[in-house]
Amino acid sequence: MDDKSPIPVGDSRPQLRERDDEVDINDQLIVSQILCGQKNLFRLLVRRHERAVFGMGISFFRNKEDASDFTQEVFLKAYRSLSCFEGRSRFSTWLYKIAYNTAINEVNRRKEYQSLTEEDAERLVNANDTPERIAIRNAAKEAVQEALNDLPERFRICVDLFFFYDRSYQEIEIITGFPVNTIKSHVFRAKKLLRKKLELLTVY
Repeated sequence: MDDKSPIPVGDSRPQLRERDDEVDINDQLIVSQILCGQKNLFRLLVRRHERAVFGMGISFFRNKEDASDFTQEVFLKAYRSLSCFEGRSRFSTWLYKIAYNTAINEVNRRKEYQSLTEEDAERLVNANDTPERIAIRNAAKEAVQEALNDLPERFRICVDLFFFYDRSYQEIEIITGFPVNTIKSHVFRAKKLLRKKLELLTVY
C-alpha cells in the first residue's frame, strides 16, 4: 500500500458503539477490496469507526485537538498495516488494539488514563434518546464511575471497553493484553453496582 495516501478524518464527534454482524461482515469485505486495489474504500472504514477511536482519544488525552491527532495517527497506522488483518477477530477489535497501543505509548509520556464516564461522557448522549434511556445511561455512567474509584488506573480501559464499546471479554483481552479473569473481575464490580442503581430506578 502507498503510505502517502491521505487518510481522511472528518466529523470526529464521539458516540456510543454501533456494532452488529452486518457491519462486521461489511468491514471484512471492504478490507479485502482495499487490498485488491480499491484504496479509496478506506474512507468507509474511517467513516464507520472514527467516532469510537476519537472517543478513546478523548479518554486518554482529554482535549479535542490531541484526540483528533490521535485519530489521524491510528487510521494511518491501520492503513499501513491493513495487510496484517487476517479476519480472525472483528475489524473494530483489530483497530481498537492499534488505538490502545498508540494511546498507551503516548500516555506513558503524559498523564494517566481517565474514563469516558467523566464529564466528556456527556457528549455521548444521543439527541434522540428518550428520558428513560437517558436515565438508564446516567445510572450506568454512575455505576461504572463508582466501580472505577477503587480500580487501578491501567485497568479502567477494560470497563470502558465493555460498557461503552460493547467489547466481549475475549476482545478486551486481545485489545489490552490483560487476562480474561482480570477483566471479568473488574467488570463484575461495575455490573453489580449498575444492577443496584437500576433497581432504584424501577422504584420511582
